[in-house]
Amino acid sequence: MTSGRELPFGSAKDLGFCPLRTRRLVEVLQSEVDKARLPGAVALIARHGQVLLNETVGQQDPAAGVPMALDSIFRIYSMTKPIVSVAVMLLMERGLLLLSDPVARHLPEFDDVKVTTHINGHAVQHRPKQAPTVQDLLRHTSGLTYEILGSEPIQRQYAQARLASRDRTNREFAHALAALPLMFEPGTVWEYSRATDLLGALVEAVSGQALGAFLQDNILGPLAMVDTSFVVPPEKHHRIAEPFEQDPDGGIAMQLIDVRQPVAMQAGGAGLASTASDYARFLQCLLSGGALDGQRILSAATVRYMTADHLGDIAVHRAGRSGELLPPGHGFGLGFAVRTQEGVAAVAGSKGLYFWGGIAGTTFFVDPAKDFFALMMIQAPNQRDYYRPLFRNLVYAALLE
Repeated sequence: MTSGRELPFGSAKDLGFCPLRTRRLVEVLQSEVDKARLPGAVALIARHGQVLLNETVGQQDPAAGVPMALDSIFRIYSMTKPIVSVAVMLLMERGLLLLSDPVARHLPEFDDVKVTTHINGHAVQHRPKQAPTVQDLLRHTSGLTYEILGSEPIQRQYAQARLASRDRTNREFAHALAALPLMFEPGTVWEYSRATDLLGALVEAVSGQALGAFLQDNILGPLAMVDTSFVVPPEKHHRIAEPFEQDPDGGIAMQLIDVRQPVAMQAGGAGLASTASDYARFLQCLLSGGALDGQRILSAATVRYMTADHLGDIAVHRAGRSGELLPPGHGFGLGFAVRTQEGVAAVAGSKGLYFWGGIAGTTFFVDPAKDFFALMMIQAPNQRDYYRPLFRNLVYAALLE
């Protein structure tokens, strides 16, 4: 590996990818730009520690006519979650917490959290049979939910409590969340949730640092991820990627978060902005067993543990939209979805692959069995469910071994 920001480059052919099929991936993305469905993208593939594809298509800012650049800065939303999950595991490795710790050990406001159960059509609140743990937060089995995933009564309470507001500090968010009931008994159901936002408050409570400062000191700084932060400084504003002003498919255009101004909440679940090159360094660190360029972030054993399935027989909540995020043939680790079978899912990938994405369309996957990773940065929120599997399939179509 080289020191500095860029991973070394290699040829697609030498790294086991078909040059023509790799070029085809870029051409397909360009065709989507030509159809005016995709404003622009940065696509990056790396294998055996070398980058074989790092290209742009389209525009960084379609309204202003600014072309996409390799260093364009994207709102990565839920791709923040793996970074914050690594921060939690750092604290575990330092002996500052156990994954079996009840959340209330570090955030006492959760000591009196309740679960809502419906009996004969009536909502009844009671203490959970077992308290939610740090592991539950990491694997989304804590009983929490997201207000954007449905219209169940508790999800409506989340919306009414304005949990999406970034005007609260992380700890104030934790207090607001603790005042609401859990949707499920902890440890019994996988439900994608605001758990990683809560982990941001937990990191602060355990470390004594603001979340952004802890990430900078322990992950972003050591990995030379120089463009990854909760706030993009003024001198980099001209590099921020933007979506179309109007949704190209006729839906309601999503208002993306403003990363130009600081806000009270450094959202551990969705707040970071980053570049393809920066995030590639994070993924290469994981793929290399927790170290990059002489900087060890986690032990190799911890990385393997994080990227193993932690659900086992725990059911996925398929009744709501949460279940759509975890395809059949997959489990969930500590911050990542994990592929447990070669087949079943309607998208290509090896057993042991782990991945996640952001609501604005960014996506990544890491394939330890084949020793490569790929990521795509876009700001096309309402088209994300199409472009994520399209990108994955095109990458595997180019892999020759």
